[in-house]
Amino acid sequence: MPPGFNDRDRHAHPDRRDQQRVNEQIRIREVRLIAANGDQLGVVPTAQALEMAREAQLDLVEVAANEKPPVCRIMDYGKYRYQQSRKGTKTKVHQQKVKEIRVRPKTGDHDVDTKINQARKFLEHKDKVLVHVIFKGRELQHIEEGRRIIVHILEKLADMAKVEKQPSMEGKRMTAMLAPKA
Repeated sequence: MPPGFNDRDRHAHPDRRDQQRVNEQIRIREVRLIAANGDQLGVVPTAQALEMAREAQLDLVEVAANEKPPVCRIMDYGKYRYQQSRKGTKTKVHQQKVKEIRVRPKTGDHDVDTKINQARKFLEHKDKVLVHVIFKGRELQHIEEGRRIIVHILEKLADMAKVEKQPSMEGKRMTAMLAPKA
């Protein structure tokens, strides 16, 4: 048998080994019972524990299956499962990404405005924005046109971003980095 495989698990469905047993799924003679308010009620017969859970209109849930005898608790199982699922979603942290915006010196004003709107969405999502002005062929003779476009983009986004890296030439492209304001 594989390690961690109990004799009890032999007849259990393979997907249910890691899940808790509830109410009639608990088929052992005696259980150590914990009341809904957290009081220890000791070792009681499973039938009596089920009856106590029904009287309280709650469920009998196996919380420690590997103990001798298994520990069961009287609780609202639906509410418990909901709280467990909520725990998993709250821990997500946003990974900051670097998004790129690419324009050329010949790019029209309206197209540049569209790129600025894209950059706004990235910054609202707390991502960094890397602005590229790419020069091809003879456009390298008109670097001032590229600088004008990149400065225009930085001015339009100044309300929600800080310049992390000033515009500079790197080969055939001019780049600047924007980060969202805290």
